[in-house]
Amino acid sequence: MQKILLALDLGTHTGWALRHLDGSITSGTEHFKPQRFEGGGMRYLRFRRWLTEIKQAAGDIDAVYFEEVRRHAGVDAAHAYGGFLATLTAWCEHHNIPYQGVPVGTIKKHATGKGNAGKDEVIAAMRAKGHPVTDDNEADALALLHWAVDSMEV
Repeated sequence: MQKILLALDLGTHTGWALRHLDGSITSGTEHFKPQRFEGGGMRYLRFRRWLTEIKQAAGDIDAVYFEEVRRHAGVDAAHAYGGFLATLTAWCEHHNIPYQGVPVGTIKKHATGKGNAGKDEVIAAMRAKGHPVTDDNEADALALLHWAVDSMEV
């Protein structure tokens, strides 16, 4: 039986890929840039609301996979990632949805054959699989989804 899977590349520009029950895949990038005049936590509330909308549109979600980042270019990026990760894991716990982080190198190696592949290589690999990728965030989420499907036999 097919499972509904959600793969996320967490960040201000969150890449996402969703495998539906029929095996079809939809994907994109959702933006959670802080808005002018809103508090610092509002982006995470918007992220949580978006997750709930995805879940309602999909009918349900059987598992969530996210890109597990160990190193960030800057402090702001690290703080943002931590906020998105905390929001995601709390949301998954609340909805009893299993979740798993997957190291970046593992995803890149599965997608391109190289654990240190660049953004353009991952984009090219996802386009070669027939996905009309718009940016590296979407490509990373798609690569993660393909890893989950192939590695986890779900």
